[in-house]
Amino acid sequence: MTLTTSVLFPTSKGLSTRPFELPHTARTEAVVKLSKLNIDHDINLEIDEEDIKQITFKKDTTYQEIKDYTLKKHRLKVSTLYIAQIKRKIGIVERKNYNLSKKEKQKIPVCPPEKEAAIRDAFEWFGMF
Repeated sequence: MTLTTSVLFPTSKGLSTRPFELPHTARTEAVVKLSKLNIDHDINLEIDEEDIKQITFKKDTTYQEIKDYTLKKHRLKVSTLYIAQIKRKIGIVERKNYNLSKKEKQKIPVCPPEKEAAIRDAFEWFGMF
């Protein structure tokens, strides 16, 4: 989901939109919850810029995000197989692969060097290593 440049606000006539601006950076994420204030169940929390610098967030990057990044930046389409191969190569093993082929001598394509470099760049961009 992407934040837009307007938000719905309740008015006496229903809902209306008001524009707002967010600083545009490649790595800004926000979760917004609009709700009716219930003072018995809500906590008012303020975090200043210095506090934010001390907080570390870890989000698992999806295969689709890696594919989109490599296509946009390097103009290369990469498969999930290639991404998984490079993850294993650099030591990122997330879970057991249950989709293994039952063939004894199957031919598995190997990720080409230019695609490996693009995938590694995406890993670095997303802070995966």
